[in-house]
Amino acid sequence: MASGQGSNFEALVQASRGDLEAEICCLVVNNPGCGAQQKAERHGIASVVLNHRDYASREDLDRALIETFRSQGVEVVVMAGWMRIVTPLLIDAFQNRLINIHPSILPSFRGMDAVGQALRAGVSITGCSAHLVTEEVDAGAVICQAAVPVLAGDDTASLSARIHAQEHTMYPWAVALLGQQLRNAQG
Repeated sequence: MASGQGSNFEALVQASRGDLEAEICCLVVNNPGCGAQQKAERHGIASVVLNHRDYASREDLDRALIETFRSQGVEVVVMAGWMRIVTPLLIDAFQNRLINIHPSILPSFRGMDAVGQALRAGVSITGCSAHLVTEEVDAGAVICQAAVPVLAGDDTASLSARIHAQEHTMYPWAVALLGQQLRNAQG
């Protein structure tokens, strides 16, 4: 699931063609023509547009997401820059199989503008976290994290760029860890 440029999506695609034991069967975007959708087309991956503006409620959008994922045989849902809060419908349908990336070392700086929050707090280290999605925003169990130093003179753009670079390395690893956990649980 993606809403924007799709850099994390592309990192996952590249990893899936290498060491990551996963198949990306489809991409769902909520912004028609966004960069993520263009990247999916370039990589030959099916994409589906579920524009949140076309749904009366978040629950209606999540019902459409569930139907789409089930029709594609999706086992794990990866949010890669999906800039919408999901409802318990989607969370329950993919319990412990819905993963998100967040640009902070959780539990610090949850919610929107995590990079700005870190800069305003004056921390010397921030980073990124991959976590399971729960009803409470950015509060699910952390799968893995990576640290990124805050440098003198950093602004939102410079710090965000370094965090994104770390996300591109860490997120495929987090997906692999979640996959391993699920395989171990199945016995």
